[in-house]
Amino acid sequence: MANLNSSTQSQIDLGFHALADTTRRAVIARLHQGEAAATELAEPFEMALPSFMKHLKVLEAGGLIITRKEGRKRICSLDQKALARLSGWINAYEKGWQNRLDRMDAMFNEGDE
Repeated sequence: MANLNSSTQSQIDLGFHALADTTRRAVIARLHQGEAAATELAEPFEMALPSFMKHLKVLEAGGLIITRKEGRKRICSLDQKALARLSGWINAYEKGWQNRLDRMDAMFNEGDE
């Protein structure tokens, strides 16, 4: 895979860090259905709202969600570009792995013809 500039690599690192927690992955899964208020996102979790808000800050720092204020509510939505960046990083390595596996398979099956 081509070398990434340090800013892009940092965003990828922050994105994967954000996804390393089950609560944050659950938030991403919920936001995949559409935007939601922070209080709505917090409902399924047994933690105080200030603790939950720390998870949202990590997701926001990782570039995975975007938040905005609407009156007294904080509305959250997915940042599709950030998710695509992480997916692209994974896919680039997956292609390399698949090519190696295909070559290994061909090598093992040479005598079968």
